[in-house]
Amino acid sequence: MPTITHGRVLVRAARAAASRGLIVGFHGYMENAGIQFARLEALPGSSRWTVVSIQGLHRFYRGRTEEVVASWMTREDRDVTIADNLDYVGAALDAVPHDRAGHIVYVGFSQGAAMAFRAAARSGNAADVIAVGGDVPPELLQERWGRFPRVLLARGDRDNWYTQEKFDADVKALTGVAAVVRPLTYDGAHEWNAEVERAAGEFLSADSSHRS
Repeated sequence: MPTITHGRVLVRAARAAASRGLIVGFHGYMENAGIQFARLEALPGSSRWTVVSIQGLHRFYRGRTEEVVASWMTREDRDVTIADNLDYVGAALDAVPHDRAGHIVYVGFSQGAAMAFRAAARSGNAADVIAVGGDVPPELLQERWGRFPRVLLARGDRDNWYTQEKFDADVKALTGVAAVVRPLTYDGAHEWNAEVERAAGEFLSADSSHRS
């Protein structure tokens, strides 16, 4: 019997006549697809892209509220959960109308940053990555899952979870698997703020100029 996975995916088609491709987002722990979707829609220039926000499969209530949030995985059964998540992301993107040869930028925040890297490596096409407040998954660097054209890697200067030490190690490691690595340390804690939004918008704009 085939496994049937039910997930939540939000999609907004490109509003411009000529789409640049897909922006695919992954939220952080205890967030949901709507939160990441709003971040992506707010990026300068995002109207020229089809925006896709994928929600983690493990849903739960935030505290003692009725707000449904999600996570991507825990340490338990980590390897099989990674495989499940990647199959789920692949199926979600298969359902989104787009040019299969078109460009994709994977965008993750916090726990979703690792998913952005994994999905980009799994995609089979050269895909850029914007990762904010989250480290590069160790198995990607160990197994050398292909190469990335461009990576924007960002952390807040007061982020106690994604430390400067982790950040510096990731920047160094990525120089071997990405053609261009743009490190960014912004004024903030473990958060997605206006400075991140501006930098991500500039990253997309540079990509558009390069591919025009």
